[in-house]
Amino acid sequence: MLVRLMYASRAVAAVDQAALVAILRQSKAANPGHGITGVLCFSEGIFLQVLEGGRSAVNRLYNRIAADPRHTQVELLKYEEIGERRFAGWSMGQVNMARLNPALLLKYSERATLDPYAVSGQVSMALFEELVATASVVGQP
Repeated sequence: MLVRLMYASRAVAAVDQAALVAILRQSKAANPGHGITGVLCFSEGIFLQVLEGGRSAVNRLYNRIAADPRHTQVELLKYEEIGERRFAGWSMGQVNMARLNPALLLKYSERATLDPYAVSGQVSMALFEELVATASVVGQP
């Protein structure tokens, strides 16, 4: 059974581009063996990520992320059983937030910043899908 999980978290320490690349590299190496795909957004210390795959594999990965001391305020935003993946093309892609039009963020929230803590899980998913569609995704397969 396939599931889609979306969560948000805050980085405990500053995350530079090298650290972000390392996270993506590790995900791209590990995820295919577990049948997990997804996309990650990172902006101003906030991670917003969607994971897709088998229920047990996605649950195990989310539990590891939630227990990782590099994250704080890990919140499950959306969890659903799915018939097909939306992000099957990426073992772990990253939305390039530098190419983002701030008006897109304003479409879904009060301010032009990524703040999944201030909106519902459904709104976060709609924003996420537009981010993937309108901003370039780096770290493709």
